[in-house]
Amino acid sequence: MKRRTRIRYTDSQKALMWDRWQKGESLHQIARLFDRHHSSVRGILAETGGIRPPARRRSLRALSLAEREDVSRALVAGHSIRLIAATLGRSPSTISREIRRNGGAALYRASHADQAAWDRAHRPKACKLALHPTLAARVADKLQQQWSPQQIAGWLMRTYPDDATCQVSHETIYRTLFIQSRGALKKELLEHLRRTRGMRRSRHHTQKTADHGRISDTVSIRERPADIEDRAVPGHWEGDLLCGSGNSQIATLVERSTRYVMLVKVDRKDTKTVVDALIRTAHQLPNELYDSAGRGRVSRKRPPLRQSRPPGHELFQWGCFLSSDRQAPF
Repeated sequence: MKRRTRIRYTDSQKALMWDRWQKGESLHQIARLFDRHHSSVRGILAETGGIRPPARRRSLRALSLAEREDVSRALVAGHSIRLIAATLGRSPSTISREIRRNGGAALYRASHADQAAWDRAHRPKACKLALHPTLAARVADKLQQQWSPQQIAGWLMRTYPDDATCQVSHETIYRTLFIQSRGALKKELLEHLRRTRGMRRSRHHTQKTADHGRISDTVSIRERPADIEDRAVPGHWEGDLLCGSGNSQIATLVERSTRYVMLVKVDRKDTKTVVDALIRTAHQLPNELYDSAGRGRVSRKRPPLRQSRPPGHELFQWGCFLSSDRQAPF
């Protein structure tokens, strides 16, 4: 991967990230929009645990940038604080505090004052679990007992029906776990959730896309020839892979008509290893019993198929057919 210079994402770019994330797109899909690695996007989203921070809004009672520019021009013109306040329809004390906290009349600049006010207004509210350590301890104890946040919230409501300080919603528990900056619940407690991911995913996120897990360049199983479907003619084989404990795998070949089974132990479960093992085993078959062979579909990702099928031996969605010369159609 080529080396890329570090960039600072703008507010509009971050908003686009959150929009795509909430629609269920993956980190890799979002990163491609900016020609970045997915870890670059993850750093932005993981800061709040995958939960989009609420949009900040300026208070209607606060001075606007236009009003601060009027204050700046009035100070240059030598107007008094009371005259400026009367012109803007504000209290003289409001104008006085505005000028005093931004360097006085000689150093007052509207743009700097507006940005400073926006920065000062960023005072996040402490979450309930951070304000009530006893409640946080109860929640942590139940999480360690493999309780879900919904179960904990329901239990607290039934156990302490008249004490609001001992109740908490399941959403607050989730947010406190995912947003570690709140500091109320340890990150290790994420391991006790049903899903142990480190970031909140969108409800629209799914890996079950239209092409997920599909083999490319396939023919539907519905188009399988009739003589194979009714099992009347011997020589058509089905293959599959059985995975056991301790990283053990066995490939199987089953003849559809006679149900004759051949087992092949394989060291790994990647496509090349399994297919090569089936080809070696297929050499033991007589030509009369080697019209075709099909391999069952699996959900794990596989490398691209080798496109070398001879005429008359189609690759179905449910598997693949091996030709009579014992060469895999991959």
